[in-house]
Amino acid sequence: MTSIDAHRGLDVLREGDFPFYTLTFVRDLRPEELLTRMGVDPTTLALRDDMDLSEDFDDDLYDDEEPVVTTGVDGPWTWAWEQGGTHGLDERILGAVSAGTEAVVLHYNEKPMHWFKYAVGGGIIVDFHTLQAIEPVGQDPARLDDIMGPLGLVPGRVAPLHSVLGLVENAFGVRLTKPAETDAGRWSGRLRPLSD
Repeated sequence: MTSIDAHRGLDVLREGDFPFYTLTFVRDLRPEELLTRMGVDPTTLALRDDMDLSEDFDDDLYDDEEPVVTTGVDGPWTWAWEQGGTHGLDERILGAVSAGTEAVVLHYNEKPMHWFKYAVGGGIIVDFHTLQAIEPVGQDPARLDDIMGPLGLVPGRVAPLHSVLGLVENAFGVRLTKPAETDAGRWSGRLRPLSD
């Protein structure tokens, strides 16, 4: 766990202009494996830089049914960033990506709200959103209470601004650094539509 006063690993989300995103963080999994478990169309899976990403997907980068997802690795966590979709929130996807490891999903939209899910070995341990007073559910909804309480994430209360980002940083040591434009590339692809 990191200290609340330490460098904030998700400052890019606090400071940037991201009206909608779904980030899936998985411990000790290669980017290609994460995308495969998320249901990427294998014909679209490739290493791409920002230019290739724009050329290959153009306006589809923000598609919500077949979202384009990019990846990166920060420390032990591999992340998948959907700028238009919510596949990471789907229980089937979360179960698949957390099999044999652990995963954290962080969703944000303009309502404004965050949605947080934590899964281990295919099961969802903690799940809550901040659209209204938080009410954690899951296999062990109180598991993170010791970390959530000091951040103001208390069942029955409205969540303070950015408190969910603090939870992800403090409980899991998650960081997110946006790759530089000169980056050699990162794994990306288009996710298949979710079945009903």
